[in-house]
Amino acid sequence: MNYPPAQWERIMKIQDVFTRAYHKSLTWREVAEILKVDERTIRRWKEAVELNGYESLLDRRSRRPSPKRAPELVRSRVLQLYRDQYKDWNTRHFYEQLAKYGIGYKYTWVKNLLQGAGYVEVHSKKSKHHQRRPRKPIPGMMLHIDGSTHSWVPDLPGHQDLIVVADDATGDIYYAKLVPQENSRECMLALRHVVRSKGVFCSLYSDRASHFFRTPPASPKVDLSNLTQIGQTLYELGIEPIPAYSPQARGRSERIFGTWQGRLPNELKLYGIKTIPDANRYILETFLPQYRTSFVKPPEQKGTAFTPHRGKNLDLVFSIKEQRSVGCDNTVHWNNRILQIQPSKFRISFAKCKVTIHEHLDNAITVTYGPHIIAKFKPEEIQENETTKNQKRTNHVLQKADILTCS
Repeated sequence: MNYPPAQWERIMKIQDVFTRAYHKSLTWREVAEILKVDERTIRRWKEAVELNGYESLLDRRSRRPSPKRAPELVRSRVLQLYRDQYKDWNTRHFYEQLAKYGIGYKYTWVKNLLQGAGYVEVHSKKSKHHQRRPRKPIPGMMLHIDGSTHSWVPDLPGHQDLIVVADDATGDIYYAKLVPQENSRECMLALRHVVRSKGVFCSLYSDRASHFFRTPPASPKVDLSNLTQIGQTLYELGIEPIPAYSPQARGRSERIFGTWQGRLPNELKLYGIKTIPDANRYILETFLPQYRTSFVKPPEQKGTAFTPHRGKNLDLVFSIKEQRSVGCDNTVHWNNRILQIQPSKFRISFAKCKVTIHEHLDNAITVTYGPHIIAKFKPEEIQENETTKNQKRTNHVLQKADILTCS
């Protein structure tokens, strides 16, 4: 009869154990333990063997394929797609692509097929020892900001940083951008985008990177009295900064990056995207809408904690701020540059006044005295100032060299 070899091996094992039981070398309870079935099953098998022989214990379902089994053509097509076009994609991401090819089998079937072919590893479930923190009930109560260094664009050498701002209540992504390196300026751009598009939120959860917090060398705790540039910005907006003291504490953002690392590089490679600007355009126009459809959850309660910003100009709030004293000639020295302050309607001279220099995210400069803006400099004007200064220095060196030559 056309039975697979595993069936005949099973019958031979049953026959061997039953024979030992018939010769009183084993008890029937021990037979049940060896064959890993209960005693009732052993009694039923014994009756079947005595009536029709050991072949009656063969599983007749193994003689022919199940009527629910997928056609071999479909199985081969799925394996070929994964092997030739979607290699290294995670199973869930690959499963979502099969709808484009008219393959409508369930996720479990796809996973078992790939695991059976050895294309995907079988991961055992790990026990959970930590109680999961419940999400905030409404959007805007807590936002997460984090950066992940990874080879996001596979065709680019080295790694890039992905900065993401996500809502704790829903998992929605309000900002995602690939940058060469995560720093204060790039994080401020992300936060300014969120405040402009959504409003002011309640708290910001982040790691303890130096552009978020200052941590004294002798203390594991951050120093909330010594604010960074981003810390000053959050203080002006009334947003509470919350530091994370372990990777596990940032579990939600880590899981987001795990999902993106398994999907985004594969999609960028599939569609031939090789530059950071093109990758950011793909994230905004294609990847984020698909991500929201699959992963964003509805909030526990209706409403929002975002509030409109009605205070100081956001360009001043989201800037690199430094205090300076004005010289007697109404100039301010900043980053090896000299900024000339002109007379104002409410004050002729600002000599010896304490002013604040705001370096904007587009590299422009604004000088403020209290609530008043007393000077503005465009990026090209600052560049011109620097170029003129360098030219004067070069001329001075040339003149000195001429003197030395003549002498």
